[in-house]
Amino acid sequence: MKDIKNSPIDSPWKLVWSDEFNYEALPDSTKWNYESGGDGWGNNEKEFYTEKSLKNSFVKDGKLHIIGLKEDFGNRHYTSARLTTYPKFSFQYGKVEVMAKLPKGKGTWPAIWMLPNTIRTKAEHWPNCGEVDIMEEVGKDPDVIHSSMHSGRYNFLKNNQYTHFGKVPGASDSFHLYGIEWNSKSVKFFIDKKLFYEARKGENGKDTTNAGWPYDKPYFLILNLALGGNWGGTIDDTIFPATMEVDYVRVYKRK
Repeated sequence: MKDIKNSPIDSPWKLVWSDEFNYEALPDSTKWNYESGGDGWGNNEKEFYTEKSLKNSFVKDGKLHIIGLKEDFGNRHYTSARLTTYPKFSFQYGKVEVMAKLPKGKGTWPAIWMLPNTIRTKAEHWPNCGEVDIMEEVGKDPDVIHSSMHSGRYNFLKNNQYTHFGKVPGASDSFHLYGIEWNSKSVKFFIDKKLFYEARKGENGKDTTNAGWPYDKPYFLILNLALGGNWGGTIDDTIFPATMEVDYVRVYKRK
């Protein structure tokens, strides 16, 4: 069994939720749900996200595997998986750590990210609800990691979102730790425990209302591997199966 390396005893953080993937089966149904379908997900993505398919998502050898495949399913010619903790788990403020190895190949678009409960209850729509992208990468630009935050006023459609990107050598060859520390004033993004980017509420005169900073409410986690789409681009059909591996997901709250 994997040893959960909690923060030192003098740390301000307490582990409140995790999946260590110490089992062999479909992802733990007490912790994860599937989001399925093939409507492009607002990005013209080419995959159909399947539900409870061992072809596309399974846990083995202590790791979660999310696998993209070249196969016809529904109205699409590719399949993959999109896992979410909603409505089983959500949180407001804290620390997230996800140890992951990314897939290789043009057309892959892995992501570790968060959306608020309000988008699922239909109290708000995107982008007004907010979105926090802990890690995104596209295979056509390998090992370049993007961390971003989108809101009604600041989003990629306007090209004015909170965002930063940088090279992480070997992101597809070895595991790296992606995470955030989130409070009422800022969201700090970390890679391998080193500060990668900090988005501060109201920085550079940005709006601090819900239109500009909708990050003061409960969010849930999402892990997925998209294929193609507006950002993923042309898919190289020789890359399949394409696999995103996750060693663990951990969420901490301040003591």
